Amino acid sequence: MKNNSKFLHLALQLAWRGYGATSPNPMVGAVLVKGGRIIGRGWHRRAGLPHAEIEALSAARKHGHNPRGATLYVTLEPCCTQGRTPPCTDALVAAGVKHVVVGAIDPNPSHSGRAFKILKRADIKVDWWGEPNREPENKSKHSSAAARPRRMLAAECARLNEAFNHWIVYRTPFVTIKAAMTLDGKIATAGGESKWITGEAARAYAMQLRRGVDAVLVGLNTVLADNPSLTARVKTANGKWRMTKPVRRIILDAMARTPLDAEVVSDEFATATTIVASKRAPRSRVAALAKRVNVVFAPLAKSATGNSALARARDKSLCRQPAIDLSWLLKKLGSENITSLLVEGGGEVNGSFLLGGFAQRVVFFYAPKILGGRDARKGVAGEGAESITDSLRLQEVEWKRFGADLMLSARVA
Repeated sequence: MKNNSKFLHLALQLAWRGYGATSPNPMVGAVLVKGGRIIGRGWHRRAGLPHAEIEALSAARKHGHNPRGATLYVTLEPCCTQGRTPPCTDALVAAGVKHVVVGAIDPNPSHSGRAFKILKRADIKVDWWGEPNREPENKSKHSSAAARPRRMLAAECARLNEAFNHWIVYRTPFVTIKAAMTLDGKIATAGGESKWITGEAARAYAMQLRRGVDAVLVGLNTVLADNPSLTARVKTANGKWRMTKPVRRIILDAMARTPLDAEVVSDEFATATTIVASKRAPRSRVAALAKRVNVVFAPLAKSATGNSALARARDKSLCRQPAIDLSWLLKKLGSENITSLLVEGGGEVNGSFLLGGFAQRVVFFYAPKILGGRDARKGVAGEGAESITDSLRLQEVEWKRFGADLMLSARVA
């Protein structure tokens, strides 16, 4: 078969149109091709609406094309089970599609590859471009999107839904740590001043990250220092910010000390805020907050449950709150269909997630500034690694430039 990578590349572009709207479903794009011509295209627009394959079939029929004998290029293995919508495999068989090209396999171990068997039993040819040992389709040095090797496109299709894939397998959210810092790793002065370390372009991209997740998490100290709104917004043509979607806001606040006039408690989206407290929190504070936001009680991490004088002193400190059990919290959020979590906390919160093994990706923005100062706030704090060999390793490292700022995006090894 000649090079048709361009069709899967188009399907990938279509899938991205569902960014931030499909959770807890994956983003999926599909292109229907017959006689070398595109006769239908579609993408999954929102959970509960038709899947990309159905959209592509419907588009073809709407324009007078018969899908029988066509080839479908789809970014993810078609669903084969009944959910809020019927199985896509049934629709493909009924439509008479003769060839299905798949970018990524279903990450669910109980479903993975099942659609391939169903389609093959119906005499439909199936190609998975991420199949092990498959040779790249194009070995030339041509770098255009249309000529990308199959394996590269398959990797992009898998990366497209890394949060969904993680959630499906582990039933906990895919955690991304986002921080903006100076070149010496500081996110704020000793007095807490942090606006603005990075430039406008970097901040706009950071806002785009919020639009793509189900929830944003910070610690109490971030609320006290910055009073953030933690909403997903986009800048309009007239220079004003407009909210694009509601995002759940998670506040780690073991002692329920979040001020009642804080943005996350008092604004019009207060019902989207969850205060994660402990049973140590004063009942009066919990009751006051519960009138405006959701309050859940989480167990404390083992290191925070000691009864020593030192532990009690730390609990009373403004900068050292009792630590919430993050493993418990992530399991709870996962059970509530939170597939992706963006952590925008201070150094202690970031350190807890990273050094505790709870984060899957980091997105660090670096501004060409040096703050210095032994008491300036670090991007990642906590106890730290005891040796270089114990340090946290990053992989799949990517750098991107936003004006004078640099962004590092990488998977946590």
